[in-house]
Amino acid sequence: MNPVGGIGGGGSLEQIIALRQQIIDRSKVLQEVHQPKSASPTEATGSGAPSFGDSLRTALDNVNSVQAESSRMTTAYERGEETDIAKVMLARQEAGVAFEATLQVRNKLLAAYQETMRMGI
Repeated sequence: MNPVGGIGGGGSLEQIIALRQQIIDRSKVLQEVHQPKSASPTEATGSGAPSFGDSLRTALDNVNSVQAESSRMTTAYERGEETDIAKVMLARQEAGVAFEATLQVRNKLLAAYQETMRMGI
């Protein structure tokens, strides 16, 4: 299997995060097209910037929605409802990349937490 965008081939963390952000941006655009406009968490709280927890929750929700769409398309293809294999494979690859990027971010956060806990006071 060929590495995608440097992932799997020793890509840097910056490349992985940039690719993950592109996927999230595309997912947001697709969601905006398919769903009516609603207030975001930052608009509801009135603060200028979202909290770290809100940002993390949003990112995880986006990855979850990409994976759910990939699963839906795969199932539809297996039933014969979806005939474009390229779309199905692209959705599966996008879900894989999103998961891998999220996993790398999680690993970095965990390493940073462990390093903080090892520090002497």
